[in-house]
Amino acid sequence: MSITLNFELNDQDLAHFQAAAERSRKAVEGQSPEQVVAAAVALLEDAQKAALPDFIRQRLLRLDDMIAMLRDEAWAMAEADRQRVLAALAYFADPNDIIPDNVAVLGFLDDAVMIELSVRELAHELDAYDDFCDYRAREAARRGVDPASLGRTDWLDSRREELVERMHHRRERDFGVGYGRSSGYGRPSYTRAWRPGVFSVR
Repeated sequence: MSITLNFELNDQDLAHFQAAAERSRKAVEGQSPEQVVAAAVALLEDAQKAALPDFIRQRLLRLDDMIAMLRDEAWAMAEADRQRVLAALAYFADPNDIIPDNVAVLGFLDDAVMIELSVRELAHELDAYDDFCDYRAREAARRGVDPASLGRTDWLDSRREELVERMHHRRERDFGVGYGRSSGYGRPSYTRAWRPGVFSVR
């Protein structure tokens, strides 16, 4: 038997998580981008070994996507866009998060909430990257190559530029919208096009 639980974060709750995110950004100020990404990867590796509720696992996949965006040679994010994603990852690089990760079941709950907020903040970046990965997978299949083997190519660069332009246009249009957007969860399966991720659903 399964049950559905819904909870709402009010302005005070959001302010609490925003303050925690800001503390984490300050706590990791001396770390390099590589160290921030490595810490987020370590969190996912620890989570992979844990028995987690499905709703947390689903959100950890989106954290994996944020990391993949930074690591994907073919996606090649511009520096300003990279900084936005790195700022979101700072919370996951801070060992002093709201709930210690070694607390059974609930240890990743605060991470799931922070991922949800980050996904809403980075919705256009994630949408564009998802579209890029889907396009790469289709074209790789049509050309008979492994998408994992593809780096920078003219046909991928052209599609990437289109998607990045669309992403920037949508972000500018929605500037100031905040956390009100849908985060896009509820997809029927965990099937995703290839990306250089570390987290999987077994």
